[in-house]
Parts: sequence; structure tokens; C-alpha cells
Amino acid sequence: MAEDRPGRVGGAGHPAWLRALVTSGEMIRPAELARFSPPDAGGRPSAVLILFGTGPDGPDVLLIERAATLNSHAGQPAFPGGATDPTDSGPAGTALREAAEEVGLDPAGVTVLAELPTLHIPVSGFDVTPVLAWWHTPGPVRPLDPGEVAAVHRVSLSELADPANRFRVAHPLGFVGPAFAVRGMLVWGFTASLLARVLELAGWGRPWDTSDVRALSHRAGPPEGDSPDGQGSVPAPGVSGRPGTVG
Repeated sequence: MAEDRPGRVGGAGHPAWLRALVTSGEMIRPAELARFSPPDAGGRPSAVLILFGTGPDGPDVLLIERAATLNSHAGQPAFPGGATDPTDSGPAGTALREAAEEVGLDPAGVTVLAELPTLHIPVSGFDVTPVLAWWHTPGPVRPLDPGEVAAVHRVSLSELADPANRFRVAHPLGFVGPAFAVRGMLVWGFTASLLARVLELAGWGRPWDTSDVRALSHRAGPPEGDSPDGQGSVPAPGVSGRPGTVG
């Protein structure tokens, strides 16, 4: 058995419920995740950490909630991650460093399992590599800078897969994409599209009402770029308490 160590791609010893996802992630083609491949000239490298663990409510994934005072992506649920530094050891190094800086994640408790194909976001110019990882030894996490991260959530996969928590959102400019209503948050845009694809690849998805499309407020802002399911991805708005409406 190969040794598990932080930042190593293809770590062994992950639980059985992750095996289908890791196998699918290693075989998936870029075109199955997004319409846009990174340009030959290259965009700005970045990475996000899709971190799975086993919490009080069973298998879960780590999400952060951006501070409401940020100039961009204010209040948006997201994966930990950000732009690559020259000293990072590839996308896994970027994802782990960003998670450590944002929420205090200890990389020693994490095994990187796979890197999904890099996705290009034309509007921002970022090339984003999603990094799949197993949190074999969970430790405390919290927002280290409240001006950047407002909250940290371990969201159970059963919540995300629950048909009652799934719908689609329509941006005023016509873009439509998947969304999740969990933990009082509206997860949509790039993050929701990745989550939806992960649920499908892993075989965790359940039938849900794809005809349930809810309008986003005009306050939602302009589209962010292309999402992994081929639909437009947009920054997150606030969430209204009214059924069937967002924003």
C-alpha cells in the first residue's frame, strides 16, 4: 500500500464511499466538466479543495462562506481555494495552502486523492483545478480572517443529495444552473455546478425536480464565467425567505 501523505495525488486508504468518485475523477475528460479548456497562452492558475470527511452526520464536504463585505463573491458559499503562488507544489499544494490560510486546515490530516481536469473561466481568466481530498484526521477549522471568510461548514452529502434541497436558478441575463439550499445557504454558480457533477460521478445523486427554476435577484451581479455543467456560473446573492424566490 502506498504511503498516505499530504499533497500526494492518488493516496490510498480512503473509504469505500469515495472509490467511485476517485475512479471517475481519474478518467473524466475536460469536455465532460466544462465547455472551455484552458487556452494555449494559459490563464491564471488556481485551485479549489473539495475536501471530504466523515462528520457527525455522516460523509460530508467542507464549504466556506465568504464575508458579506467583500467586493466580489460577497456572501458566496465556496470551496476553499485561490490563485497559485510560485512556491506551491502544483494544484494540490495551492488548494492545501489556501485552505490552511482561510480556515486553519492542517494539511497533515489530509490525503489528496485526485485532481480533476483544469477548468477555464473566460471572464476572470482563471484556470481552476478542482482537487479531491480525504480528510482522514479531521481537526478544528474556523474563519481565520472574518473580513474574508464569514463561516465554515461541514455539509453532509445526504443533505446535498436530498431532492428537497435541490433546484435550479436563473440569472437575469438568462444563465441557468444548479443550486442547493443547505445550512441556511444558497449554493450556486461554479461551486454548485461542481457539487452537482461530483454527486453524479460518485453515484450519490437522487432524482430531483429539474423543472423547479427560481429567479435570482437583479442584485446577483454579472455572470462569473462558464460552469462545469456547461451552464453559466454567477456570483452568489442573498437568500430570500420566500418560497420559490432567491435574492
